[in-house]
Amino acid sequence: MEAVPHNPGDPMTVELTITSPEQMRELGRRLAKLLRAGDLVMLSGELGAGKTTLTRGLGKGLGVRGAVTSPTFVIARVHPSLGDGPPLVHVDAYRLSGGLDEMEDLDLDVSLPDSVIVVEWGEGKVEELTEERLQLVIHRAVGDTTDEVRQVTVTGLGDRWAAADLSVLSA
Repeated sequence: MEAVPHNPGDPMTVELTITSPEQMRELGRRLAKLLRAGDLVMLSGELGAGKTTLTRGLGKGLGVRGAVTSPTFVIARVHPSLGDGPPLVHVDAYRLSGGLDEMEDLDLDVSLPDSVIVVEWGEGKVEELTEERLQLVIHRAVGDTTDEVRQVTVTGLGDRWAAADLSVLSA
């Protein structure tokens, strides 16, 4: 793990190496400790990179109801909190091509203040919701490989993340 130093106003970036699905879920559990209602998390990566696996860990860490599964065919799932934390809204924007106009039908702007929203495949589609967001890019070896190694780049954008200690994700 490497925490890249930043200047005030620059995004904070952390690079992580993940070697198993359990480590990806654990990253999600650690990430949940940093999140609060109003946070937007964008996940990028190839098919099979581990976006939903990470979100499963995030749901566990947030203490939400229901099994976190890929929302590919339903577009979005809401997982209410089992305690006093925020609900998790898990969105798969892969099938959506209309940018924010199409995303508006999901009322994410209404849900955002009270929820943690995780969007898979959201590039070019949800950035207008807020300038303050956490972006995770998951890289994996492509082709015929059974390699479980993933390189995860976590970038905090906006004032919300300027003072956040993203290095705790590597603990």
